[in-house]
Amino acid sequence: MASQQPNPTAPVLPTPNPTRSPLPLSSSQESQVRELYHKRVRMKCADEVRDFAACCTGRTFTATIMCRTQQKAMNSCMMRYATQAEQDAARAEWFATIDERRVQREQKEAKRVEDEKFWREWW
Repeated sequence: MASQQPNPTAPVLPTPNPTRSPLPLSSSQESQVRELYHKRVRMKCADEVRDFAACCTGRTFTATIMCRTQQKAMNSCMMRYATQAEQDAARAEWFATIDERRVQREQKEAKRVEDEKFWREWW
């Protein structure tokens, strides 16, 4: 009976990286990614969310009972699209739009400086 010992000449494969993120993000950056992720999921389930909101309009306590089918449809849609792949796509989109957000920040700062200069001259 041959023993099951590892072959010393076999190549050793690296263990997979436990994190999917290419760079560690700060807490505020993670919240931006999470916000983008939730926005993407809500966009994919917009019809179900709209149906549930329309059913709940004008109801208070009875909304949970009267709109149960719409709520279940909305929740099942959310669960269908709330996957790790969608989180990865949101993270990739966040990294892809870094330059765009930087330009927007610079424009906003330039406008703020311009407005500040105007108000100082005006007063």
